[in-house]
Amino acid sequence: MRSHFGAVMALSLSAVCLGLLSCSGSSHPTTPATPATPDFTLAATPATVTLTSGATGTAISVAAAALNGFTGPVAVTAAGLPAGVTFTPATVSLTPGAAQTMTLTAASTAVAGAATITLTGTSGTLSHTAAIALTVAAPPPDFALAVSPATLSLTAGGAGAQVSVLATPANSFTGAVTVAITGLPAGVTANPASLTLTPGTAQSVTLTAAAATAAGAATVTFTGTSGTLSHAATVALTVQAAILTNAPDVPTYHYDNARDGLNASETILNLTNVNATQFGKIGFDTVDGLVDAEPLYIANITVGGALRNVLYVATEHDSVYAFDADTGAQLWMTSILGTGETTSDDHKCDQITPEIGITSTPVIDRKQGPNGTLFTVGMTKDASGAYHHRLHALDLTTGTEISGSPTEITGTYPGTGANSQGGNVVFDPAQYAERAALLLLNGNIYLAWTSHCDIQPYTGWIMGYSESTLQQTQILNVTPNGSEGSIWMSGDGLAADSSGNIYFLDANGTFETTLTSGGLPSSGDYGNAMIKLSTSGTLAVADYFNEYNTVSESGVDTDLGSGGEILLPDLTDATGTVHHLIVGAGKDMNIYIADRDNMGKYNSTGDSNIYQQVSGQLAGKVYSTPAYFNNTIYYAAETDSLKAFPITNAQLAIAPSSQSATPFPYPGATPGISANGTTNGIVWALESTKASAGFAPIPAVLHAYDATNLANELYNSNQAANGRDVPGAGNKFITPLIVNGKVYVGTTTGVAVFGLIPAS
Repeated sequence: MRSHFGAVMALSLSAVCLGLLSCSGSSHPTTPATPATPDFTLAATPATVTLTSGATGTAISVAAAALNGFTGPVAVTAAGLPAGVTFTPATVSLTPGAAQTMTLTAASTAVAGAATITLTGTSGTLSHTAAIALTVAAPPPDFALAVSPATLSLTAGGAGAQVSVLATPANSFTGAVTVAITGLPAGVTANPASLTLTPGTAQSVTLTAAAATAAGAATVTFTGTSGTLSHAATVALTVQAAILTNAPDVPTYHYDNARDGLNASETILNLTNVNATQFGKIGFDTVDGLVDAEPLYIANITVGGALRNVLYVATEHDSVYAFDADTGAQLWMTSILGTGETTSDDHKCDQITPEIGITSTPVIDRKQGPNGTLFTVGMTKDASGAYHHRLHALDLTTGTEISGSPTEITGTYPGTGANSQGGNVVFDPAQYAERAALLLLNGNIYLAWTSHCDIQPYTGWIMGYSESTLQQTQILNVTPNGSEGSIWMSGDGLAADSSGNIYFLDANGTFETTLTSGGLPSSGDYGNAMIKLSTSGTLAVADYFNEYNTVSESGVDTDLGSGGEILLPDLTDATGTVHHLIVGAGKDMNIYIADRDNMGKYNSTGDSNIYQQVSGQLAGKVYSTPAYFNNTIYYAAETDSLKAFPITNAQLAIAPSSQSATPFPYPGATPGISANGTTNGIVWALESTKASAGFAPIPAVLHAYDATNLANELYNSNQAANGRDVPGAGNKFITPLIVNGKVYVGTTTGVAVFGLIPAS
């Protein structure tokens, strides 16, 4: 019975299942599910930000997260930014899963308050947002600290220098600011040592370096504090070593524009220690050519990072050297030769040979340019055979050419004289040499020109160039309708007075004896004259003196301009009248003393028109410049003794008061004088002559004499045994430089240095 019932039940269920088509998952039909849409979410972190106006921004990390296999880029923009608030960058393009940074910044103009910034990310038709709750806060009160100057140099033992310190308020800051000073090197003090500043009002601190302060550099920090606020400013401080010496600068030929040859500030050399036992040759500065120019000297100048006394030497090889005047170390050397150029040949003239480069003494302006400037003229010859004269301006500390240097020297002047074209005489550089020392006067460099062995054609040129632009400012020819009249003066320079007038002697040349009503040559030719120029406006002859026999003297090459001039200090005569005098002599062996206020002009019947003339006292022609000390003029003519001519009541003695036992061979000597005020006067003079071609060099001899009695020779460089003090081969027209206990003597290969011999 039970199995029958089970069978029946099985049949019934089967029928039911058949009626329903299926009774199991394998046989029951289903509907497929719809796939999920790709999408993304957008998030910004942090979601709450507080910004301070004017402060550094806050970085916001923006990210898109992929949903359902989303892979597209998401472009994000921002909306709801208050005025003054920016996002950087303004938009970004996100790759899902890779966050990017946007910086939220509030400018100082942003107004305090709250805002909601909405970032919207878009990809195709999809778009989602993220919100940032922003608060903009006003900046707190603050201050800024500043110092001036930011760079400062002190000299140990020198005067202090001020630093201005200022606290500038911001955001209504009103508090006091206390300033502390740190980082001062040992020996440097600040006065006051600390400050309390009122915002907006500067105060000064004086920094001073004691004499024993070591040279070096330091950073001095000024730290201002007010409550929890603190700001700092720094000064880059350099301390230079104590001043090396109180020696004077010698920036020009024969010490000054009066060309008087006197150094009255010599405190080391004296009448007692200048002798062959204590004094002699102590060094030699080697250079690459003849030294015709007088060396120049600048005291206490920083070169190569150290404070030094520096000797500047120019050569006929167109080079300029700077040497440490105390150690002899070469500091720099500059060649002024142009590219592809050489020095000039000697034009088959033995006056300057074998090469012509820098012949004249340069001039230095310590205040021109950032470090001071040396001006020099060099002669060169280019590959095509053309000659050039150029004015160069070199930085004193490095020797590099300053901006605008060099400048080519050219010139024309109205006239029909030698080498004239179309009513103008023309400056031909091949025909000229620069022998006369350069003159610096009222911002202009003045140049004067000579010939090569009187080789025609040539005339008498003077030119002025601006020291700041190196452009020609003035030009004059003193023989424009004639010939010759060169200016060389055996190396002496144009002289100048305090009123800006220039004085010189020119050589044999045309002088027109027919005069204007004012006593001037009718043709404007002033050969063989003592001349005064006005530099006010156009360079022009203001006055002159010519000997009564000037024409005949020029005809036989007996020129006044072979010697140099000096300007005397104001002299008072017996009546109390003050005189301004100029002294010069040349090949006729007369000493001429002219009144610079009335030089005498020309008188065909005699020389009574000049202030004073001393004749018959010089035994040879003059190829030199005299020197002046204690109302005495010192001359050393060719083959003549060195002679002293006292001045009394503004008149030169008609005979010397003393003279040296030694005569000076050609070309004589240009003396230099050292003294301490009016005491310890020593007259230094060189026997220095150039050997003729094919003959052995002639050693120069340095002499030192008691200025009060030239018969008393203190020293000469032949006195020491074994040639200890021989300076080297001589060269003509050499002038010794005496400064700071040393004597510098130019030779054919360098500069011999004389001084007190160190104790062994």
